[in-house]
Amino acid sequence: MLKIKRLFKSFKYALRGFVKTFKEEQNLKVQSIAGLLVLIMAWYFNVTRIEWVLLILVIGLVILMEIANSAVERIADVLKPRINTYVKEIKDITAAAVLLSSIIAVIAGLIIFWPYIFK
Repeated sequence: MLKIKRLFKSFKYALRGFVKTFKEEQNLKVQSIAGLLVLIMAWYFNVTRIEWVLLILVIGLVILMEIANSAVERIADVLKPRINTYVKEIKDITAAAVLLSSIIAVIAGLIIFWPYIFK
């Protein structure tokens, strides 16, 4: 059975994790601002419903990858004394995932906004 109190606690913990990550990770702030600017552009250009969905998905992808990267970096830092040879590689790999998601978002944004900007 669904326990409402437990459900709200899990939402509280998730929000606390997001706020902590947002306060501590500069890249998440930059990506969030960029995402907000993209959403303002989407509103200004009155993009289609499917374009809204795609923009929200790629913005979400980048933000999710940054949060996951931050979590993995913290885990890697805890393991550092015992498994120091892989820590740099782990951090580089998760950073690459963030970079790739950002490139995908930029490409999607260019495809969507190009016709609106250069009509």
